[in-house]
Amino acid sequence: MIFISPPFGNYLSFPNMIRVYGSFTLEPREGLWYQLLKTLRYFPKYKGWVNKIGLRNKGIEWALHNVPSNHIISIAIINENEIKSLIEKIPEERNIEINVSCPNVDKSGNMTKIDGFINEKRKWCIVKLSPNVSKEQMDEYYNQGFRQFHCSNTVAVPEGGLSGITVQSYSLKNIQYLRQKYPDVEIIGGGGIKSSYDIENYRRTGADHFSISSGWFHPMTYFRVRNTRK
Repeated sequence: MIFISPPFGNYLSFPNMIRVYGSFTLEPREGLWYQLLKTLRYFPKYKGWVNKIGLRNKGIEWALHNVPSNHIISIAIINENEIKSLIEKIPEERNIEINVSCPNVDKSGNMTKIDGFINEKRKWCIVKLSPNVSKEQMDEYYNQGFRQFHCSNTVAVPEGGLSGITVQSYSLKNIQYLRQKYPDVEIIGGGGIKSSYDIENYRRTGADHFSISSGWFHPMTYFRVRNTRK
Protein backbone atom coordinates (compact mmCIF):
# COMPACT_ATOMS: atom_id res chain seq x y z
CA MET A 1 0.00 0.00 0.00
CA ILE A 2 1.14 3.54 -0.74
CA PHE A 3 0.47 6.33 1.76
CA ILE A 4 0.22 9.96 0.67
CA SER A 5 2.00 11.70 3.52
CA PRO A 6 1.40 15.23 4.81
CA PRO A 7 1.16 17.86 3.70
CA PHE A 8 0.20 16.26 0.38
CA GLY A 9 -2.31 13.91 1.99
CA ASN A 10 -4.41 16.96 2.77
CA TYR A 11 -4.85 17.75 -0.92
CA LEU A 12 -4.04 14.80 -3.22
CA SER A 13 -6.15 11.72 -3.82
CA PHE A 14 -5.24 8.73 -6.00
CA PRO A 15 -6.95 5.35 -6.46
CA ASN A 16 -5.87 2.59 -4.06
CA MET A 17 -3.72 4.91 -1.94
CA ILE A 18 -4.29 5.98 1.65
CA ARG A 19 -4.25 9.67 2.49
CA VAL A 20 -2.65 10.84 5.72
CA TYR A 21 -4.04 14.22 6.79
CA GLY A 22 -2.23 16.54 9.16
CA SER A 23 -0.42 16.77 11.31
CA PHE A 24 -3.05 18.06 13.77
CA THR A 25 -2.47 19.30 17.30
CA LEU A 26 -4.85 19.50 20.25
CA GLU A 27 -5.43 23.22 19.62
CA PRO A 28 -5.32 25.07 16.27
CA ARG A 29 -2.01 26.65 15.26
CA GLU A 30 -2.61 29.44 12.76
CA GLY A 31 -0.47 30.59 9.86
CA LEU A 32 -0.19 27.48 7.66
CA TRP A 33 -0.13 29.14 4.25
CA TYR A 34 2.05 32.04 5.38
CA GLN A 35 4.61 29.68 6.87
CA LEU A 36 4.42 27.36 3.85
CA LEU A 37 5.10 30.15 1.37
CA LYS A 38 7.75 31.66 3.61
CA THR A 39 9.81 28.53 4.33
CA LEU A 40 9.23 25.83 1.68
CA ARG A 41 12.28 25.79 -0.58
CA TYR A 42 14.29 23.39 -2.71
CA PHE A 43 17.95 23.33 -1.64
CA PRO A 44 20.33 21.99 -4.30
CA LYS A 45 23.03 21.42 -1.66
CA TYR A 46 20.72 18.91 0.07
CA LYS A 47 19.06 17.65 -3.12
CA GLY A 48 15.74 17.98 -1.35
CA TRP A 49 12.93 20.21 -0.10
CA VAL A 50 13.09 21.99 3.24
CA ASN A 51 10.18 23.42 5.22
CA LYS A 52 9.69 25.05 8.59
CA ILE A 53 5.91 24.92 8.80
CA GLY A 54 5.99 24.14 12.51
CA LEU A 55 2.77 22.10 12.66
CA ARG A 56 0.46 24.95 11.61
CA ASN A 57 -3.01 23.35 11.41
CA LYS A 58 -6.72 23.72 12.18
CA GLY A 59 -6.69 21.51 15.27
CA ILE A 60 -7.93 18.01 16.07
CA GLU A 61 -11.61 19.02 16.36
CA TRP A 62 -11.58 20.21 12.75
CA ALA A 63 -9.85 17.01 11.64
CA LEU A 64 -12.37 14.75 13.36
CA HIS A 65 -15.24 16.51 11.56
CA ASN A 66 -13.63 16.80 8.12
CA VAL A 67 -11.22 13.91 7.49
CA PRO A 68 -12.93 10.85 5.93
CA SER A 69 -12.94 7.92 8.34
CA ASN A 70 -11.29 5.56 5.84
CA HIS A 71 -8.13 7.68 5.81
CA ILE A 72 -5.64 8.52 8.55
CA ILE A 73 -5.29 11.50 10.87
CA SER A 74 -1.74 12.39 11.81
CA ILE A 75 -1.59 13.83 15.32
CA ALA A 76 1.26 15.71 16.95
CA ILE A 77 1.77 16.20 20.67
CA ILE A 78 3.37 19.47 21.75
CA ASN A 79 3.25 18.83 25.49
CA GLU A 80 2.86 15.57 27.39
CA ASN A 81 -0.13 17.07 29.23
CA GLU A 82 -2.04 16.99 25.92
CA ILE A 83 -1.89 13.21 25.61
CA LYS A 84 -4.88 12.49 27.88
CA SER A 85 -7.09 15.07 26.11
CA LEU A 86 -6.21 13.73 22.66
CA ILE A 87 -6.98 10.16 23.72
CA GLU A 88 -10.36 11.27 25.07
CA LYS A 89 -11.27 13.31 21.97
CA ILE A 90 -10.29 10.82 19.25
CA PRO A 91 -12.83 8.00 18.75
CA GLU A 92 -11.40 4.54 19.29
CA GLU A 93 -12.13 3.44 15.73
CA ARG A 94 -10.31 6.41 14.15
CA ASN A 95 -7.12 5.53 12.26
CA ILE A 96 -4.19 7.61 13.45
CA GLU A 97 -0.50 8.21 12.92
CA ILE A 98 1.31 9.63 15.94
CA ASN A 99 3.92 12.12 14.80
CA VAL A 100 6.50 12.03 17.58
CA SER A 101 9.25 13.43 15.42
CA CYS A 102 8.59 16.85 13.83
CA PRO A 103 11.94 18.70 13.85
CA ASN A 104 10.37 22.16 13.59
CA VAL A 105 8.59 22.34 16.96
CA ASP A 106 10.00 22.43 20.48
CA LYS A 107 8.26 19.86 22.65
CA SER A 108 8.18 19.49 26.40
CA GLY A 109 7.85 16.51 28.69
CA ASN A 110 7.98 12.77 28.11
CA MET A 111 6.69 12.05 24.60
CA THR A 112 7.55 8.37 24.74
CA LYS A 113 4.64 7.11 26.86
CA ILE A 114 1.87 7.10 24.26
CA ASP A 115 0.44 3.59 24.51
CA GLY A 116 -2.95 4.99 25.57
CA PHE A 117 -3.72 5.49 21.87
CA ILE A 118 -3.55 1.74 21.18
CA ASN A 119 -6.80 -0.21 20.91
CA GLU A 120 -8.14 -3.12 18.87
CA LYS A 121 -10.72 -1.01 17.00
CA ARG A 122 -8.07 0.85 15.01
CA LYS A 123 -6.78 -0.69 11.81
CA TRP A 124 -3.94 1.84 11.82
CA CYS A 125 -2.18 3.13 14.92
CA ILE A 126 1.19 4.15 13.52
CA VAL A 127 4.19 5.74 15.19
CA LYS A 128 6.06 8.08 12.82
CA LEU A 129 9.69 7.93 13.88
CA SER A 130 12.47 10.46 13.70
CA PRO A 131 15.28 9.55 11.28
CA ASN A 132 17.58 9.86 14.30
CA VAL A 133 15.50 7.64 16.57
CA SER A 134 17.59 5.43 18.85
CA LYS A 135 17.28 1.67 19.03
CA GLU A 136 16.23 2.08 22.65
CA GLN A 137 13.35 4.37 21.64
CA MET A 138 12.15 1.90 19.01
CA ASP A 139 12.34 -0.88 21.59
CA GLU A 140 10.31 1.25 24.01
CA TYR A 141 7.51 1.82 21.49
CA TYR A 142 7.43 -1.88 20.65
CA ASN A 143 7.28 -2.84 24.32
CA GLN A 144 4.36 -0.45 24.80
CA GLY A 145 2.46 -2.47 22.20
CA PHE A 146 2.96 -0.59 18.94
CA ARG A 147 3.27 -2.81 15.87
CA GLN A 148 3.07 -0.23 13.06
CA PHE A 149 6.01 2.06 12.40
CA HIS A 150 6.65 4.75 9.80
CA CYS A 151 10.32 5.32 8.95
CA SER A 152 10.91 8.24 8.85
CA ASN A 153 10.11 11.91 9.30
CA THR A 154 12.19 14.75 7.87
CA VAL A 155 15.85 15.26 8.77
CA ALA A 156 16.63 18.33 10.85
CA VAL A 157 18.90 20.85 9.10
CA PRO A 158 19.58 24.49 10.05
CA GLU A 159 16.92 25.72 7.61
CA GLY A 160 14.16 23.35 8.84
CA GLY A 161 13.02 19.81 8.05
CA LEU A 162 14.63 18.20 5.00
CA SER A 163 12.65 15.80 2.77
CA GLY A 164 13.87 13.69 -0.11
CA ILE A 165 16.73 11.36 -0.90
CA THR A 166 18.76 12.25 2.22
CA VAL A 167 16.06 10.72 4.41
CA GLN A 168 16.39 7.37 2.66
CA SER A 169 19.58 6.17 4.33
CA TYR A 170 18.16 6.93 7.79
CA SER A 171 14.88 5.18 7.01
CA LEU A 172 16.54 2.08 5.59
CA LYS A 173 18.75 1.76 8.67
CA ASN A 174 15.76 1.94 11.02
CA ILE A 175 13.69 -0.42 8.87
CA GLN A 176 16.48 -2.97 8.91
CA TYR A 177 16.70 -2.83 12.70
CA LEU A 178 12.95 -3.18 13.23
CA ARG A 179 12.55 -5.98 10.69
CA GLN A 180 15.41 -8.05 12.08
CA LYS A 181 14.51 -7.63 15.74
CA TYR A 182 10.71 -7.62 15.48
CA PRO A 183 9.42 -9.80 12.62
CA ASP A 184 5.79 -9.15 13.59
CA VAL A 185 5.83 -5.39 12.98
CA GLU A 186 4.24 -3.63 10.01
CA ILE A 187 6.60 -1.05 8.52
CA ILE A 188 5.91 1.94 6.28
CA GLY A 189 9.05 3.10 4.51
CA GLY A 190 9.42 6.62 3.20
CA GLY A 191 11.94 9.20 2.13
CA GLY A 192 13.10 9.97 -1.40
CA ILE A 193 10.59 7.74 -3.18
CA LYS A 194 10.07 8.80 -6.80
CA SER A 195 9.90 5.49 -8.66
CA SER A 196 9.26 1.76 -8.40
CA TYR A 197 13.02 1.29 -8.01
CA ASP A 198 12.95 3.23 -4.73
CA ILE A 199 9.97 1.22 -3.56
CA GLU A 200 11.71 -2.08 -4.30
CA ASN A 201 14.75 -0.87 -2.37
CA TYR A 202 12.55 -0.26 0.66
CA ARG A 203 10.77 -3.58 0.16
CA ARG A 204 14.03 -5.54 0.07
CA THR A 205 15.10 -3.91 3.32
CA GLY A 206 11.88 -4.93 5.04
CA ALA A 207 9.15 -2.34 4.44
CA ASP A 208 5.58 -3.60 3.95
CA HIS A 209 4.14 -0.29 2.74
CA PHE A 210 5.50 2.95 1.33
CA SER A 211 4.95 6.66 1.91
CA ILE A 212 5.48 9.54 -0.49
CA SER A 213 5.54 13.22 0.40
CA SER A 214 7.91 15.58 -1.44
CA GLY A 215 8.07 13.06 -4.29
CA TRP A 216 4.68 14.38 -5.37
CA PHE A 217 6.36 17.59 -6.51
CA HIS A 218 7.42 15.58 -9.57
CA PRO A 219 4.42 15.23 -11.93
CA MET A 220 5.47 11.75 -13.09
CA THR A 221 5.67 10.16 -9.64
CA TYR A 222 2.14 8.74 -9.72
CA PHE A 223 2.73 6.99 -13.05
CA ARG A 224 6.04 5.59 -11.82
CA VAL A 225 4.61 4.03 -8.64
CA ARG A 226 0.95 3.24 -9.40
CA ASN A 227 1.61 -0.36 -10.47
CA THR A 228 3.67 -1.22 -7.40
CA ARG A 229 2.99 -4.69 -6.06
CA LYS A 230 0.83 -4.71 -2.95
